[in-house]
Amino acid sequence: MSSKVYFTKNITSDNLIKIYDMLGINLTGNIGIKVSTGEAGSKGYLKADLIKPLVNKLNGTIIECNTAYPGKRNTVEEHLTVAKEHGFADMGKGIDIMDAQGEFKIPVNKGKHLEYDLIGENFKNYDSILNLAHGKGHAMGGFGANLKNQSIGIASRNGKAYIHSCGKTESPELCWTTPYEQVEFIESMAEAATAVADYLKENNKPIVYITVANAISLDCDCDAHQGDPVIADIGIFASLDPVANDQAFIDAIWATHEAGTKDIQERIDTRNGRHITEYAESLGLGTTEYELINID
Repeated sequence: MSSKVYFTKNITSDNLIKIYDMLGINLTGNIGIKVSTGEAGSKGYLKADLIKPLVNKLNGTIIECNTAYPGKRNTVEEHLTVAKEHGFADMGKGIDIMDAQGEFKIPVNKGKHLEYDLIGENFKNYDSILNLAHGKGHAMGGFGANLKNQSIGIASRNGKAYIHSCGKTESPELCWTTPYEQVEFIESMAEAATAVADYLKENNKPIVYITVANAISLDCDCDAHQGDPVIADIGIFASLDPVANDQAFIDAIWATHEAGTKDIQERIDTRNGRHITEYAESLGLGTTEYELINID
């Protein structure tokens, strides 16, 4: 059975609200909005002016966790500074670095690589979640959208190390020198994303998924030296199914015929990036079959 994926090619604040409303899920209570606030020096992250009206409509909190890599977001103080510089403090209820007070384990019920997922302690505080992702390339994962935002993004600093090392270490210092197979890393991200979805379902906490496909560079917003976009903006995708939403984004990239299309395709396929949706589907997180509904 296919999932519904809503789409608009017009990337505006009004259309972000419109496509959220199309999902038919009224997020209530303390709402966490998972957005990458962008590494210092990056330029493709979702801009505060674009998302602020939706964040304010929901009176949500921007939620993040510290990074495992060295940079300007691996401590709470520096992470908050960068997020504020990028404009994310002046909306909704502000910013919450969820692993500032620690982390907790949730089980990985299916999978081959991870026994558990480590996520920011404050994730417990939220009654519903908006996974608001920026669709772009990624140096390690090939691409990043909702599945990456739900796995690496919600994992604590140590949890990120655990995913990056495919379950071999929780140490941010050791994970980058721990050998791993690329396909194992892609599958580890899918396992962590599924664990988060299972945790939310078990606790009756709804989650919805939106991906904004703009400023599509080869590298992630976590890259301080992020390059310029290689293809034109595509649009906004929204679904209750993260697998279908990621699949629609990938298919839209493959449907482009621009000078940079081959570059983003090569980035994704040299990292086995497309494997994440098929593996997540095998875990029961969602389906790669979807009905694209244009709301323009």
